[in-house]
Amino acid sequence: MRIIDLSSPIDAAGWEPDPITHEIMTPAEGARHMSEEMREHFGLEFDPADLPGGELLSLDTLTLTSHTGTHVDAPSHYGSVGSYGTPRHIDQMPLDWFLRPAVVLDVTDVGTGVIGADRVEAELRRIGFQPQPLDIVLLHTGASRHAGTPEYFTDFAGLDGPAVDFLLDLGVRVIGTDAWSLDAPFGHMIERYQETGDKSVLWPAHFAGRRREYCQIERLTALGSLERPYGFRVACFPVKIAGAGAGWTRAVALVDE
Repeated sequence: MRIIDLSSPIDAAGWEPDPITHEIMTPAEGARHMSEEMREHFGLEFDPADLPGGELLSLDTLTLTSHTGTHVDAPSHYGSVGSYGTPRHIDQMPLDWFLRPAVVLDVTDVGTGVIGADRVEAELRRIGFQPQPLDIVLLHTGASRHAGTPEYFTDFAGLDGPAVDFLLDLGVRVIGTDAWSLDAPFGHMIERYQETGDKSVLWPAHFAGRRREYCQIERLTALGSLERPYGFRVACFPVKIAGAGAGWTRAVALVDE
């Protein structure tokens, strides 16, 4: 079995609307920190100089949102009330949703804008595949090439409401994308709304989760490296953050050889 990494890194050097803070405590600093913590919390005295090289362990402290890097959105992210009941947080979601057969749909031709149900259906016909209940559907939009730049947040394509409903009607409960959002870019949605007055064009993919329970994986990468569009599994277990609307994941494709 080959394991293909589909996850983008959490990288403080990349451009983010909500900047990442990454502070690194060196092993020598970690030794002094440990000594101070032991004294304060446990009343123990220990001289860091007694350690080899005066070093203990490094420590990383990060400030970031749960939507930084590759992550899974929970139903509670989409709103506080769902027509199906109270939306669940990420730590409440069933684990068997996140290790499933998967299919990747090539929609790189869409560019920036909206991916409709007809485009999704056409791609499924082209590759000769019908998703089964609980299969994971991944959208290869090509947006990951902009990761780490401002363009990553403005130049991509996202699903409209009918496209999400089409997949949910098939029993899909996890939909992933290599873009920043499963919805179209802010500017595109707002421009369409201002032109038409149609509120249904505003965050339709996310708001679909208020009607029907499902999860999104956002900010995937390397979907184009998969040699075939199906015949593999995806593992994307979210980090168990109590009461959170999302959790980071190290998403991977598992390809049997």
